[in-house]
Amino acid sequence: MAARTKARKLALDILFAAELREEEPTAVLAARGRPNQDELAEYPHAVRLIEGVQQNRERIDELLATYATGWTLERMPVVDRNILRMGAFELLWVDDVPDGVAVSEAVGLATELSTDESPRFVNGLLSRLQQLKPSLSL
Repeated sequence: MAARTKARKLALDILFAAELREEEPTAVLAARGRPNQDELAEYPHAVRLIEGVQQNRERIDELLATYATGWTLERMPVVDRNILRMGAFELLWVDDVPDGVAVSEAVGLATELSTDESPRFVNGLLSRLQQLKPSLSL
């Protein structure tokens, strides 16, 4: 498995845990980092994703809520919501990850970790953001 794929899984674990615990993702990251510092050092992209999602969460959630036809953020499964946050962050703020890779990796996580309907939903919503990317104000 590629390093960035592992980094995305690690980031998703932390974002998911943070939401369930109602804590800031960077606080969960710091707590996890104490015994697992080597793991975090090996996957710097995970740290970038966690910090980026936290820093841009308000705008990311606004975009997801706006373009998720028929779904509110609250109604989405927690894992899907965090996969979408990570995918949107990579798609819109991370220049060294091609857009198609950001979408594909998010769909892969949804396929592996969520419901049967989730991959199609994640793909549709992130693809819509990808189409609108040039016109979105970030």
